[in-house]
Amino acid sequence: MFTQYKNLPQNSRVWIYQSDREFTAKEIEFISVRAEDFINQWTRHGDDLKGSFTFKYNQFLVLAVDESFNTVSGCSIDSSVRFIQALEKELQLELMNKMNVTFKDNEHINLVKLADFQRYAKEQKVTLETIVFNNMVATKEDFENKWEVPARESWHKRFLV
Repeated sequence: MFTQYKNLPQNSRVWIYQSDREFTAKEIEFISVRAEDFINQWTRHGDDLKGSFTFKYNQFLVLAVDESFNTVSGCSIDSSVRFIQALEKELQLELMNKMNVTFKDNEHINLVKLADFQRYAKEQKVTLETIVFNNMVATKEDFENKWEVPARESWHKRFLV
């Protein structure tokens, strides 16, 4: 059951998918229609899930579920992964590559392979103050408050001296 993202409670569960490139306006429209259709049929063992989605910086797609309405199950998570994989195939982009890291350089968003991020850290091209995107956050509240943070406040800090 689709609801507006802003109407979801702060403890809603989120999954963040970063694209390997910016979405075009047509792709955002396409994804929006597909995501709403998916959420409207998304269930947990036959029970509706109350969910939504949002975009950030035309490069991140966030799926969210209000688990106070119904909790997700392994099967419902699997169906969301299949939905994301279908988008990847249809739009010829990567959304699930966990070996990509994103960070800001002023207002520009950079996406690099993890090995390159580690090299940038050694070369001090990224520092503890570099704004990174912590796609490991699990709730709407953390997404809104702890997703876009200095590297010193994220798992990224392990690569920085």
